[in-house]
Amino acid sequence: MNVITPNCRVQFTADDIAFIMAVLGKKDDAPSLVALLTDPETRDLILDNDALFHALLEQRGCLRVSSHFYFYVLVRHVLRQAGMEDRTIADYLAELLAQFARAGRGRLAVPGQSGPLNLDYFFEMLAALQNADDRSAFCIRAHIGNYSLFLSGVFPDRIRHRAGRRACPDLSYYEELGRVNFRVAGGHRLAQRYDLAGIFETLSTRFANIRLALNDLAGRIFSLGDPDVPLLPFFKPDAP
Repeated sequence: MNVITPNCRVQFTADDIAFIMAVLGKKDDAPSLVALLTDPETRDLILDNDALFHALLEQRGCLRVSSHFYFYVLVRHVLRQAGMEDRTIADYLAELLAQFARAGRGRLAVPGQSGPLNLDYFFEMLAALQNADDRSAFCIRAHIGNYSLFLSGVFPDRIRHRAGRRACPDLSYYEELGRVNFRVAGGHRLAQRYDLAGIFETLSTRFANIRLALNDLAGRIFSLGDPDVPLLPFFKPDAP
């Protein structure tokens, strides 16, 4: 079980740099722009440029950028509009979206006596906590928080549709599940080891605000169509 950490901004690719230069740079100042991107503080200021956000949304066809760059720029923009300026939170959420956008990422594999157990549902994950060792319990809590935020942030209409017609849990269930598990995970010793304690505290206390910001983003980039068949954004897949 892997733990998500905020490292999107150190995984940008040559295609990402080329996209930034195409949007923000001119032919004559391209070398200076590349040099500026090597400095973390200047890079962060460049990534805050609204022109990048709009260019990602308005681009037609397949985007030749990494999922890390794509989600960071978009998430950072909507969080800032919601009054959340912490870049580390934007970085973590971008990594979360990049990972969960991949097929099957919602499934959690936990150690079992006869091999890994693949868990797909929250009730299975919560049951697994009863016999989990210390590290596994931390990872399960973090995954439940992450998955709750992903589902309620990206697919709120799907949740409302199912809650209204199939007696499934509503958005308040996901919010409470996410808040509680982020809070517990944030108090775990491993949260300090992975520098996640502060992130989990923010995700717990501001879960609803962050969920609404992701709802705004999802409304811009996702076309849900059938509430049971989500469609993901179109960008060039990252290398495995």
